[in-house]
Amino acid sequence: MANTLSGRFLILTVIFVMLAEVFIFVPSVARFREEYLLARLERAQIASLALLATDGMIDEALEVELLENAEVLNVVLRRDAVRQLILSTDQMPMIAQSYDMRDPAPWVLMRDALARMVNPADEVIRVIGEPVREAGLLIEITMPTAPLRAALIDYGLRILALSAAISIFTAVLLFIAVRQLMVTPIKRLVTSMTRYAEAPGDAARIIRPEGHVLELRDAEEALHKLQTDLTGALRHRERLAQLGEAVAKISHDLRNMLSVATMLGDRLEASQDPAVQRIAPRLVASLDRAINLTEATLAFGRAEEPAPKLTRVSLRGLVEDVFENERLGDDSDKIDYSCDIAPALALRADPEQLYRVLANLVRNARLAIAAKGGDGRIHIAGRDSDDGWEIEVSDTGPGLPQKALDHLFKPFHGGVRKGGSGLGLAICAELIKGHGGQLELIRTGPEGTVFRICIPVGLAA
Repeated sequence: MANTLSGRFLILTVIFVMLAEVFIFVPSVARFREEYLLARLERAQIASLALLATDGMIDEALEVELLENAEVLNVVLRRDAVRQLILSTDQMPMIAQSYDMRDPAPWVLMRDALARMVNPADEVIRVIGEPVREAGLLIEITMPTAPLRAALIDYGLRILALSAAISIFTAVLLFIAVRQLMVTPIKRLVTSMTRYAEAPGDAARIIRPEGHVLELRDAEEALHKLQTDLTGALRHRERLAQLGEAVAKISHDLRNMLSVATMLGDRLEASQDPAVQRIAPRLVASLDRAINLTEATLAFGRAEEPAPKLTRVSLRGLVEDVFENERLGDDSDKIDYSCDIAPALALRADPEQLYRVLANLVRNARLAIAAKGGDGRIHIAGRDSDDGWEIEVSDTGPGLPQKALDHLFKPFHGGVRKGGSGLGLAICAELIKGHGGQLELIRTGPEGTVFRICIPVGLAA
């Protein structure tokens, strides 16, 4: 029981109640001793008044009986300055100590009571007090201490027994209350955690907050949120694992299919048709990129993207290549593609990965403008500085939906367009991060959207 919360609480309650009773015990014993001595003074006064009423004419046997009933040895009653009435036995014992009960201090009473309880010697003491109802000036008695000590010990034992009974009763009630209000909810919390740990992917095992104690309720709500987030994360990872398995299965066959398409593209390059000659090289380049991509697999099909192969890249030429490929997929000719990049601007980056980032951003912008109505503008601006390079991709589309903003750069939480998965932006963010840079959303709204790519010199060099 000492290893359980309720058991320790029970033991501590008994200890604390007993400690509290100690502070009550000492004053109680002191008060009992005071009342005991005052009672003996009152009895002695009554015995003296009985002797006074007979004008001292009392036989020795009756005098002894009066002293025994008063439980004293001698009585001295001063009624005025000259007259004293003495009631005594034949023997005059030696006085060990004297106690004045007329106006004792509380600490003196407690000290004397404890001293008498621990002193086993049977002594004779003198007790001085005031007569009851002003029946004299002073009354003195002598009495043995053995009956007083026996009465004090008996009273102390009864107090201790009562204190123990009260402490045990209080502890049991508190034990039951703590078990119902705290231990049982804590056990329920632990049971829920254990049950959830057996199958963290099972949403049915998530705890439902039901606690009535504020602190336990807060703990249950925090655990509920933690389990809900963890279950969602596990399901997300499971989905990513399934995607990786699917990519691994199709990568080999897709590469073979693209290789056949590449051979057909090579034959198209031999065509004398000017339109074919203009399109064929770009088709072959796109197929080569697709083959490289399948050989490396997607970022979320593997553990991570391959490290970028840094080289000097002409940004304007790369952007124009992206625009040209996007124009091939846009038959409306309603979108204006423009760039503000100096022809001599070159940055250090992986050309294939940077192409994928720009192509993804431009494609998202084109599809967003097409969904809005088809008329719009896509603009890419680039500049360099002492810190690195900045590339801004802006469009005049309808802006990103709220779902995309809530989970920006997170895969499978909703893309920038209806039916999208958000995988493209997540891949773009990871590719730029691999360059030591950052992809960030500058603004979005009905007037359009602006993304900024920052690649620092120190990390990309």
